[in-house]
Amino acid sequence: MKRLVIKFGGTSVGNIEKIKKVANIVKKRFEEGNEIIVVVSAMSGETNKLNTKAQSIAQNFDDKELDVLLSSGEQVSSSLLSGALIDLGIKARSWLGWQIPIITDDNYTFSKIIKIRTDEILNFISHKGVAVIAGFQGISKENRITTLGRGGSDLSAVAIAKFFQTDSCEIYTDVDGVFTTDPSISHQAKKIDKISYEEMLEMSSLGAKVMQPSAVQTSMIDNIPIHVRSTFSEKSGTKIISESEIDYKKVVTGIAYSKNNAKISIIGVVDKPGVAADVFEPIGKNNINIDMVIQNTSLDGKNANITFTIKQGDLKKTLNTIEKNKKTINYNKISHDDKLAKISIVGAGMVSSPGVTYKMFRALADEKINILAISTSEIKISVLIREDLTQKAVKKLHSEFGLN
Repeated sequence: MKRLVIKFGGTSVGNIEKIKKVANIVKKRFEEGNEIIVVVSAMSGETNKLNTKAQSIAQNFDDKELDVLLSSGEQVSSSLLSGALIDLGIKARSWLGWQIPIITDDNYTFSKIIKIRTDEILNFISHKGVAVIAGFQGISKENRITTLGRGGSDLSAVAIAKFFQTDSCEIYTDVDGVFTTDPSISHQAKKIDKISYEEMLEMSSLGAKVMQPSAVQTSMIDNIPIHVRSTFSEKSGTKIISESEIDYKKVVTGIAYSKNNAKISIIGVVDKPGVAADVFEPIGKNNINIDMVIQNTSLDGKNANITFTIKQGDLKKTLNTIEKNKKTINYNKISHDDKLAKISIVGAGMVSSPGVTYKMFRALADEKINILAISTSEIKISVLIREDLTQKAVKKLHSEFGLN
């Protein structure tokens, strides 16, 4: 007998017919002799609808009340799935985060799971019951409902797999697994059978939307194998596992991209110790995430230009923040550019393969695609380009590195 966590995303429980299909999948896995814990997201689109209602009340809707509101989507889907299982003759019941409880910190709307109580659910599943848990939510030490950030049901599933010491964690979605790139960009994209935690973390943080980055990071830290599968097909899916279990035949595993990026250049900053901290401290305090950073120093060493990238939606806020801190930062002028895309090649095989950087840059040059910024790590290279060239770049790199 195995103990399984099975998580179903919003598209898998998007309507009543899909919920009934999910119930049959769960029934099949249960009748195979497994102990089953199911984690569900809200029905597709529901969280956005709830968020829109909050914004219609107030532009700065209170975070604590927002968590109460947004968590209600998973309450609906967990109840409907439990009811569908009961209708199939399966002993089932739903649990909300506060009922278990799933204890989190008090960083409302982006909470982290600290502890999960297991005894009640373990007793239930040991007596031939299927537990259906509302994902995305928990409860703070103040007894306030919390949520884990967008896509947080993935994180719920991984954390439950950890605390309940399950044999596996299966993530069911609307695609057949993890692909070498977005199939909507390139019809030549292939499903990846196995991918390492490190590669998946890079892919998800760089724009691949199969799994939430923090969920991948948690599974990597605790060495929890993940199996990404489709709710709507019988295909084998993709296993996310330790790098030591993968035999790398290709240098590059996949191509990721993200759109809606913006670039800001602060020109003529006085080059002195702490200048970068002066630039980025007020930006960080305004909860703006910085991505790529480039600093160029003049030949005389007196001035520097600092260039960095952010999400397009944060551009106006960032420019205002810099302007308010002009006396502290002490610069000559600012330039900015929006509607940019970040294209990344990812692969653990890059560590031992020289020439990858040249090959990527030459391929883009052949397509007359100009590179505006570059960042690297051991297993990824990212470049910033014009957003309207995204599809062209992805297709070229996908072909160049033998992924078609």
